Amino acid sequence: MSRLGKKPVAIPDKVKVQIQDHHVVVEGPLGKLEWDVPAVIRVGFDESGKALVVARTSDERQAKALHGLTRALLQNMVVGVTQGYERRLEVVGVGYIAAVQGNMLQLRVGLANELQKPIPADLKVTCPDQQHVVIRGIDKQKVFQFAAEVRALRKPEPYKGKGIRYEGEVVRRKQGKVMAK
Repeated sequence: MSRLGKKPVAIPDKVKVQIQDHHVVVEGPLGKLEWDVPAVIRVGFDESGKALVVARTSDERQAKALHGLTRALLQNMVVGVTQGYERRLEVVGVGYIAAVQGNMLQLRVGLANELQKPIPADLKVTCPDQQHVVIRGIDKQKVFQFAAEVRALRKPEPYKGKGIRYEGEVVRRKQGKVMAK
């Protein structure tokens, strides 16, 4: 039995949950998220404890794999509609800057041309200053995916440490060429 899958997902007072067949809708103060649960998993609502309970229909390998995953995704949905998710990026390098223009994220990161990345409609991207990018949204997967795509445009390099990195990310530095005696 999945240890994570056995834990019920607590539902705060502000959140409404609707379950119809294998379709779950979670609605809260920040927005609404929907997800289709796999057929081998059952999701129920416990009225007494105000919680979602996840169970599997069989002990097949696929059902076991999806048990804990389903519970984790439902938990992420509840957290997303109540608190939301945020990912912060740092732009490190001389002359490297980031800016938001309309629905485009513009990056000057040492390449010949300025990079432009379209911002998805359900995400809020801001630049408090030219060296930081803040990505916010209610869907954890979309927030973290967009952050990973932006970081992939110019990964931090190991010799000078220049590039786009997550806030707090430690970049292992290499020594470079060493003069022989």
